[in-house]
Amino acid sequence: MLNYFDPNKIFAFTSRAPKYVFFIFVITLTVGLLEALVLSPEDYIQSDSVRIMYVHVPSAWISLGIFTLIAILSFGSLFFKNKNFPIISKSLAPSGLVFNIIALVTGSIWGKPTWGTWWAWDARITSMLILAFFYLIYILAWRVFEKEEIKIKVSSIIAILGLVNIPIIKYSVDWWSTLHQPSSVNLLSKTSIDQSMLVPLAIMTAAFALFSFLIFLMKYNTELIKLKNKGLDRL
Repeated sequence: MLNYFDPNKIFAFTSRAPKYVFFIFVITLTVGLLEALVLSPEDYIQSDSVRIMYVHVPSAWISLGIFTLIAILSFGSLFFKNKNFPIISKSLAPSGLVFNIIALVTGSIWGKPTWGTWWAWDARITSMLILAFFYLIYILAWRVFEKEEIKIKVSSIIAILGLVNIPIIKYSVDWWSTLHQPSSVNLLSKTSIDQSMLVPLAIMTAAFALFSFLIFLMKYNTELIKLKNKGLDRL
């Protein structure tokens, strides 16, 4: 084994963390919903339907971020034989899939008043749907195979292959003619979205990130308990 970690020591910390994360999450979500539903203005074209953005966009961001992290960790577990990375990756996947589905559903709801249809085979929508399939296949890989080594190898390959889809999702609005508007929030260039909408969007993103972290902690703690029950206290 090239890497060592003690599940007992990690569990001593992670088992206490959820209650604090939950407390911060509730406060952040409350403030975010107040900003998004009450204090933020209507859009001059989309009216109140634009408020779906405060759920749709953060969900998409969280889903993309989680899968990217899973792929990076999978690379580490596959090529550097880190024994903790597969457990972290496996624990991240459920929340990533949940937010992917939320992004697809809210996008469909938003699309009806905006585009006049519930679904269109738009480049970004289609690539997000493909991401959902990668999440599902990744999760199934952990359930289908019995040997731990095979589970890690197959799931890692799936995640690394799925990473190719991430830049396609990101730049689909630039590479093809799509129904989606270009990105309004840019880290390396000027952000076109107004501050009155950017603030609630940032707060809701933080709330969703905290919720995904909460789901991760609960799943990760379960995996650590399984290791302890198997007598694998030291890997």
